[in-house]
Amino acid sequence: MTKRGIVVAAALIAAISLASLSARSEEPRLGDIKRTHLMKEALSAPGREVIQVRVDFPPGVVAVRHSHPGEELVYLIEGELEYRLDGRPPVILKAGDVLLIPHGVHHAVKNVGSGNAAELATYIVETGKPLLTLGR
Repeated sequence: MTKRGIVVAAALIAAISLASLSARSEEPRLGDIKRTHLMKEALSAPGREVIQVRVDFPPGVVAVRHSHPGEELVYLIEGELEYRLDGRPPVILKAGDVLLIPHGVHHAVKNVGSGNAAELATYIVETGKPLLTLGR
């Protein structure tokens, strides 16, 4: 590869990386949580994609009421989180527990433990739609 080709390839990689970061920074803020995007891939089902995110919740932090354009499968890595899904009683998950949040169901999450809580959130959602919408 020529020197010019290397420069062009590096510029393309930088542009793609910046576009990805920009899209993620446009997500609405849910609260003082840290979202680490791990992967995003198209699925064999037309119009669907899978997105996986690690979400860290400091003690006492709440992720405000929101919904997703598809299903969310939660696996709790550490800590204790209380989930409040519309139309259901609150449920507390501990490390190793899982929860399926159906398409479009509004929910809020609170760290009810004394330390950090972290979840692995896997979303199977409609391609091209915002990953989350704040609740009303």
